[in-house]
Amino acid sequence: MGHNLSQLKPGAPRSAHLFVAALMWSCVGLLLIFRGTVWLYGIGQLWIVLPAIFFGSLKAIYMLDRSANKNIKRIVAGKDGKCLGAVYSWKTWLLVLLMMGMGCLLRNSTLPKEFLGLFYVSIGWALFFASRKSWIAWINETRKAC
Repeated sequence: MGHNLSQLKPGAPRSAHLFVAALMWSCVGLLLIFRGTVWLYGIGQLWIVLPAIFFGSLKAIYMLDRSANKNIKRIVAGKDGKCLGAVYSWKTWLLVLLMMGMGCLLRNSTLPKEFLGLFYVSIGWALFFASRKSWIAWINETRKAC
């Protein structure tokens, strides 16, 4: 019975984990950039995108790159066949839930759209820019498999 249940597990190779990690950061990043840019455009403050990209680049380089590298090392050190949900550690999944909750609170707050747009574009760009680490790792892992 236990052996049959393990066959139902959505296991995937390390390259798939790296691909999903890169894709998730890229897609969420682009979604946040889009949402923030729409807000800024709607209030005629599109210029705020430029400082947002600057701040997002700093966040990516000094914070998210380290997190991405740590996740990549964890994935590469693991075995093929792990559940696809193991693309991130359980602590990272908790952080994702916390960030989603904070996003909901911010969207429904009375904060000015200038601030929300700056924040969303900054975080979105940081995620998108830092996703390059996982994309490079995925390419390298895929090449090794060939």
